[in-house]
Amino acid sequence: MILYLFCVVTLNSVHVRRIMINSTQVSYFILSAYFNTGGFKYLFFMIVMSLYMLIIGSNLLLIVVICMNRSLHEPMYLFLCSLFVNELVGSTGLFPFLLVQILSDIHTVSAPLCFLQIYCLFLYAIVEFFNLAIMSYDRYLAICYPLQYNTRMAFNKITVLLAVIWSYASVLSVVPVILSVPLQLCGNIINKVYCDNYPIVKLACSDTTANNIYGLFAAFLTVFVPVSLIFYSYMRILRVCFSGCKQTRQKAVSTCTPHLASLLNFSFGAFFEITQSRFNMNGVPNMLRVFLSLYWLTCQPLLNPFLYGLNLSKIRILTRNLIFH
Repeated sequence: MILYLFCVVTLNSVHVRRIMINSTQVSYFILSAYFNTGGFKYLFFMIVMSLYMLIIGSNLLLIVVICMNRSLHEPMYLFLCSLFVNELVGSTGLFPFLLVQILSDIHTVSAPLCFLQIYCLFLYAIVEFFNLAIMSYDRYLAICYPLQYNTRMAFNKITVLLAVIWSYASVLSVVPVILSVPLQLCGNIINKVYCDNYPIVKLACSDTTANNIYGLFAAFLTVFVPVSLIFYSYMRILRVCFSGCKQTRQKAVSTCTPHLASLLNFSFGAFFEITQSRFNMNGVPNMLRVFLSLYWLTCQPLLNPFLYGLNLSKIRILTRNLIFH
């Protein structure tokens, strides 16, 4: 009897250790949101490749235009340059990976590459939101304090602001990856077309308290701080517009319209992504879920160059001169 109990305990402990070993040695993840497209995968590949080339070409062109023309070395255009660089970061973190998966019959990704993609997409999202928030504050200073604008937005202050945004976003993005890598996982299936941190945390067998607390803390910093700055800036802009002259209102409309369109587009895309990641959407067709998860990573980098390039006459004229001369 004692020998029997000893054997049972030994076998159970071996089984537990085997589960723990398997849970900590997830070397790859399976992306289950892909669906069989048959011969159409080459058509999808060409469409996605065309979108990626268009995003890279348009954003890179505007970065070159801003960097090469000293007349564009002003606060608004320097913030735009940072925004376009971030679009390249976000799209490059997604599209090459997406192109490989479209052509592949087995939709798997190694764990290191998966966590690298999570970091890149977190970095893109945080920089995008904070960059748009700083741009709203820049527009507030330009409209409400035109005589003091050059002093308040001196070149050294812009450099510090951009450095803080990128450094802060880098630190904020790497922490969830550091917290997720050592998690003991009981599965390796992610119901998405790219890697995301939240589905990986849901696969964990171990304690995820630190991940959840940091997730709430990071969400508060990433959303509350930029939203507060944006709200404050636009409230002050509206106040000046209602009490100012017609010329002030025209200036506010012409400079704030592209920014508001970009901000709303990104906010709606991020909202769709959070909704479909956090809540059960099994009743929604798979193709629509895929579209919603990709919207914020594709439409924003695609929209911004045309939104600012076509609306801001200074950029439009210099871009035309660069292309045709």
